[in-house]
Amino acid sequence: MKAIALAIGAHPDDIEFQMAGTLVLLKEAGFETHYLNLASGNCGSLEDDAKTTRARRGREARKAAALLGANFHPSLTNDLEIVYDLAILRRLAAIIREVKPSIVLTHPPQDYMEDHTAACRLAVTACFARGMPNFRTSPPRRAYPGDATLYHCMPHGLRDGLRRRIIPGAYVNTETAHSIKLDALAAHQSQQSWLQTSQGMNSCLREMENMSLELGRMSGKFKLAEGWRRHLHVGFSTEDSDPLAAALGKHYLLNRSYEKSLETRE
Repeated sequence: MKAIALAIGAHPDDIEFQMAGTLVLLKEAGFETHYLNLASGNCGSLEDDAKTTRARRGREARKAAALLGANFHPSLTNDLEIVYDLAILRRLAAIIREVKPSIVLTHPPQDYMEDHTAACRLAVTACFARGMPNFRTSPPRRAYPGDATLYHCMPHGLRDGLRRRIIPGAYVNTETAHSIKLDALAAHQSQQSWLQTSQGMNSCLREMENMSLELGRMSGKFKLAEGWRRHLHVGFSTEDSDPLAAALGKHYLLNRSYEKSLETRE
């Protein structure tokens, strides 16, 4: 059975910021990889209207997915319209059943904007419903058995919406994939001025690189890294399932202090 990984982001460029290095390494490890942004990016401009922006950002996302070597899936909704909604859930669950991923990469449960948080919730439930024949998808797709292990990337700034520092449960060495990750993020040319004006990011390429360097420093081992937290296995996989570790070998570093902290009460 072919190993398959699916990255689910909220907007065009979210995957490139926090997940693309890991996706490239999985591709190199023999996985079939898939790329999905739930929203079209239609609000990401101060100059162009929504229709023009949606089309441009769609083209940029397709180019980025091609650079990453991933299969592209069209967006399901528009910016700020990613809500925990049955219609969107049915469509996302249909994609999960079509792709049948054993690894799903997605947003953290807490982040600085609601689209990211809602995208995470939708990804979790859509994966949970993969084996439920009585849950109808749109379009209809047959339920299937099998593990689907979810991993949550790091929030922007490595903090949640209440400013709490978020620590990875594992680090992935992305140094060898960094140039591809940079090229894929650079494909989102329309976002350079938008992010600087709207969110204070002087350069999205520099922001991504700084985050990779900080995670590498935190790992104590890698120069450039992405951070991940593994979702609870119940309803998704066997208890000891950690397919990222199995696939990436020396490029994967478990944060044992994080694992130990899971057993303590605050």
